Amino acid sequence: MSAPFAPVINFLPYQQAWISDQSRFKIGMFSRQTGKTFSTGGECADDCFTAWAEDRRARWVILSRGERQAAEMMTEVIKPFTRAYYEVYNTLVKGGEPRFEETEFRAPQEKGPDAVYKALEVAFPNGSRITALPANPDTARGFSANVILDEFAFHAKSREIWAALFPVISKGQQKLRVISTPNGKGNKFYELMTSEDSVWSRHVVDIYEAVAQGLDRDIDMLRAGMADEDAWAQEYELRWLDAASAWLDYDLISSCERAALGDPARYLGGPCYVGVDIATRNDLFVIVVLEEIHGVLFTREIIARKRITFAEQDQLLDDVFRRYRVIRCGMDQTGMGEKPVEDAKRRHGSERVQGVLFTSASKLELATGLKEAMQDRRVRIPAGDVALRADLHAIRSVTGATGIRRLVADTDTDGHADRFWACALAVGCAETGAQPYAYTPVRPGPDLAEFDRDVALTGGFGLRDGIW
Repeated sequence: MSAPFAPVINFLPYQQAWISDQSRFKIGMFSRQTGKTFSTGGECADDCFTAWAEDRRARWVILSRGERQAAEMMTEVIKPFTRAYYEVYNTLVKGGEPRFEETEFRAPQEKGPDAVYKALEVAFPNGSRITALPANPDTARGFSANVILDEFAFHAKSREIWAALFPVISKGQQKLRVISTPNGKGNKFYELMTSEDSVWSRHVVDIYEAVAQGLDRDIDMLRAGMADEDAWAQEYELRWLDAASAWLDYDLISSCERAALGDPARYLGGPCYVGVDIATRNDLFVIVVLEEIHGVLFTREIIARKRITFAEQDQLLDDVFRRYRVIRCGMDQTGMGEKPVEDAKRRHGSERVQGVLFTSASKLELATGLKEAMQDRRVRIPAGDVALRADLHAIRSVTGATGIRRLVADTDTDGHADRFWACALAVGCAETGAQPYAYTPVRPGPDLAEFDRDVALTGGFGLRDGIW
């Protein structure tokens, strides 16, 4: 912390520790109402004024979860700090007061017009700048600067933002500040806070520690006002809670994971059930193959392809039917799935291929079947498959205004939870099971001794249109 810092604001000890930590990569998990955004904004302003006094430039970009949050960060934190610092530094710097500007950030798109985002800036006479704008992959890759990810656990598409941002940051010597309260385990913030590495300087301050260090808050009143123990535990006590609305929580997913699954070479020749989620536009085309062994469904293969033709989808499915003993295949017949399902029935038989129209009721039935199978440990999935875990956890249960429950997918996956639905379709096929049959041989009597019947040799077994 620079020398002129103390006269401007009296920070609490945990805030001072955060600000004075000059590690290049710094991440902080703070309770609500503890001033994490405030103190991080103070570090940002301090760096710009110090650079101004030392005749160099500093560039900071603040990425918030939305335009409203970016505007609040600029209006309620950066502007007051800038004015307060200028009162201290005005005799040490030249060029007049910093300017507050509203600009536009344009991101070229592969198709169509540029994406335009509102950006708020503080422009310093020496060329330093602080820019606040909403976080998304476009804005994340658009700047080579020090970056603040504000409330990162709540950013939509946090993994895409991270993938776009980190290569830009890692090229030079820019600093990265990540701050947030927890928001379940299904986001990049959770991974960064819990990963085992020495790159990050981590700070953790819950409400009890903040109050112990001088924060003026009535804990009992806050807890009573919250009136939600799960929310209190996560937002104030910083416990990693899985989102209550997640259809499949991470503990359930982990309990079904096993090593060495997902390898077709380990197929034992048993009966298989296949789920197919048809791709539409930018979604994934997914095939999941489950082999049944002693009543347990083992994942033998997961095929996921993006932006492939229907002909290529047909080829992939035909290859699955050739390599596995497929008892039944469930396919998403909704919308663009009508033709692929019709063609698959023609090629593999209507008894083995069944189309499923995705409605709120049918999706709930499929999802319930998958959840119950996982709870009963009747499904085994590959361990370490990050994309599969994200898709399985992406489905959430929400209740509409009419009180009817429906299932929706969050936006932090590479599709619309396509692997989830392919798994659910495969499990649904297994629940239906194979058609049982039995027969009793009968010795021909005298009247049948000379009985003979022609066989349509040219037709082959394909005439049955069944599972043979």
